[in-house]
Amino acid sequence: MFHFADAAMLPLLGMMFARRRPQDASLFMSACIITTQVVIALIAAQIGRGAERWGRKPMLLIGLGALPLRGVLYTFTRNPYLLVTIQILDGIGAGVFGVVSILVIADVTKGAGRFNAAQGLVSTAVGIGASVSTAAAGYVVQRFGFSTGFLFLAIVAFGAFVLLASALAETKRDDAG
Repeated sequence: MFHFADAAMLPLLGMMFARRRPQDASLFMSACIITTQVVIALIAAQIGRGAERWGRKPMLLIGLGALPLRGVLYTFTRNPYLLVTIQILDGIGAGVFGVVSILVIADVTKGAGRFNAAQGLVSTAVGIGASVSTAAAGYVVQRFGFSTGFLFLAIVAFGAFVLLASALAETKRDDAG
């Protein structure tokens, strides 16, 4: 659900840039991508430390919480500079998911010898969610506009947040095991 909600947001933003400011679209898209990558690079180590200190679930909730907020904020402005700034939330969400999902898989499979299989299953689910995302969001945008498309993705992300909050147990074990 995270990647279903996440994968289409940047392409939709690119479409919006291309439609509203075609002469600057590639510049703003590049800025969005760079913003996300810089944020991930800056916070990756802190994410790992936070996951050890506070647990996996709280960190995942922070990362997943950034996604619906990002989708909603995209509906409030068409200013390209603010839209690029909102991409900071993409770096937070993607950074947290990228680091903590591996830790959760390691926690769940510890001692079972199934880490690679579990990681493959998660990667498959991510790929399916991401590939269906752009088609579904594109359809919503075509029928109802960009704001509705971003809100649609934000609702899916919020659903993932609620599901994670209510159904995922903390996977980090204390020092006693």
